[in-house]
Amino acid sequence: MNNKYELIYEGKAKKVFSYDESDKVLIEFKDDATAFNALKKAKFEGKGKLNCLISAKIFEFLIQKNIPTHFLELKNENTMVAQKIKVIPLEIVLRNTAYGSLCKQTTIESGTVLAKPLIDFYLKNDDLNDPLITKDRIELMNIISLEDLDFIVDLTLKINEFLKSFFKKIKLQLVDFKLEFGYDLKNNIVLGDEISPDNCRLWDLNQNSDTIVSLDKDRFRNDLGGLIEAYSEINRRINNSM
Repeated sequence: MNNKYELIYEGKAKKVFSYDESDKVLIEFKDDATAFNALKKAKFEGKGKLNCLISAKIFEFLIQKNIPTHFLELKNENTMVAQKIKVIPLEIVLRNTAYGSLCKQTTIESGTVLAKPLIDFYLKNDDLNDPLITKDRIELMNIISLEDLDFIVDLTLKINEFLKSFFKKIKLQLVDFKLEFGYDLKNNIVLGDEISPDNCRLWDLNQNSDTIVSLDKDRFRNDLGGLIEAYSEINRRINNSM
């Protein structure tokens, strides 16, 4: 990144820089992959670029559906220009199919299609290992108002319907995904962060057998290999569908 931009924040997968206009930021996507709250780490050349390009396409799609997001435009293949937002320290996870932690923490069998989408809230705090929290705890900690939380839940359910159809069109099943939100400078809630195979669980529907083929970060989490190939395949399908 050009030295004229000041580094504001560096996370596990992205760096946020100042930009020419004070109400905007640059978000640079890194090639780092992390899992299990960064206990497992690796670098994959080209991962940042793929996540940036995929996220940009999905943000553009959601903006067309009148979903408010922080995304403005691509600066280059691994950097986007976004609105400056005050990030809400919550991770919103929506599950359409039971998998992963839900099955470890409940008696629900892996692969069960849920009767209705399940939304879980996690406190965005690395020191506490991003714990699962309740609506009452969110209110108790005064993170956001319950009115704003209800707005986020409604928005997440809408986004889910749009994303399910978006991915189904390119033969992918949207199992679950994580969203983050923030307040823009006018105090409106907007979708932030990214939407990519890093925070969506995507299963390939182009399979003749019952074997699950993950085209997401589970390839890294579960030592399946082929992470860049999987992300490249998603990017290719999105481009072909546009």
